[in-house]
Amino acid sequence: MKALTLTQPWATLVAIGAKKIETRGWRTNYRGPLAIHAAKGFPGWAQALCHKEPFRSALANVDFLPTGCVLATCDLVGVIPTAWFQRSPVHEWDDPSGRQYHYELTKSEMQFGDYSPGRYAWFLDGVRCLDGVESARGALGLWEWTPTDPH
Repeated sequence: MKALTLTQPWATLVAIGAKKIETRGWRTNYRGPLAIHAAKGFPGWAQALCHKEPFRSALANVDFLPTGCVLATCDLVGVIPTAWFQRSPVHEWDDPSGRQYHYELTKSEMQFGDYSPGRYAWFLDGVRCLDGVESARGALGLWEWTPTDPH
């Protein structure tokens, strides 16, 4: 399974469903299952964000932010340039199977990502938290992860 490493608190925000759009400085043609990995490092500036809104409210029911592990899986269903949001805060489309997708760039979602020019919005769907976190070494870009218990 492909995996993507995110620094905390963004990995947990995805895992709990508070963040549905991940922003990246690069795009991918890959669509499909994606593991969400929390980076081993948790810089002080990122820790400080956890005490500011909207992070504090979104993480209010979270006991701790694990690092160096896979927290959840989801499906990467679309990637578009962030500039598209300048035309409309809503992006909707049907995939080839007829499934409909609706993503809205809410105020919180905007604050959870970097929507500056030249970046890409990755649309995440069907987030499933793992029963327990699985230690894993992350990597830059998309990388291959094999769950210890594939069931």
